Amino acid sequence: MNAEQRDFVNTIRTSGEALLTIINDILDFSKIESGKMEIEHMPFELALCIEEAFDLFALQASAKKLDLVYNIEPDVPGWILGDVTRLRQIIVNLVNNAVKFTERGEITVRVRRQALEEDRTELRFEVLDTGIGMTREQCDRVFESFTQADSSTSRRYGGTGLGLAICRHLVGLMRGRIWADST
Repeated sequence: MNAEQRDFVNTIRTSGEALLTIINDILDFSKIESGKMEIEHMPFELALCIEEAFDLFALQASAKKLDLVYNIEPDVPGWILGDVTRLRQIIVNLVNNAVKFTERGEITVRVRRQALEEDRTELRFEVLDTGIGMTREQCDRVFESFTQADSSTSRRYGGTGLGLAICRHLVGLMRGRIWADST
């Protein structure tokens, strides 16, 4: 193919992926809203889950010269019991936003043990980036359905405002909480 044809094919591929993401978000949101979303409890390797999420953004991050880094603290178990698909989905949504809103620097996923209870270990996942940042008001509403940081965000960066709302619901189903801080 010549350069113009490759450009057309790339546009079609990117558009198809964006449409698939929107459809999957709407289906997940519908399941959550109807109470039909269930969380699995199966053992999985934590590092592999994060690496698989990073694989989706390797080209995009490389094109922007961004470093994708993860750090799992030594006291975090290598294997955990939970829903690997939903945890990966949360990490993907958070890293996707970090890549989308970061022009230079790095994106880091850090995992540390937050608390240890009788029958469960609570982990804290942090996604840190060197992106554009948000105001306190934007941080407060970014996890609401169909909401983005401001009206110009969807025009400039795309998205439906569902990804982080889905993350909030999934984290809640896992008996956790999610929030955003920005400086």
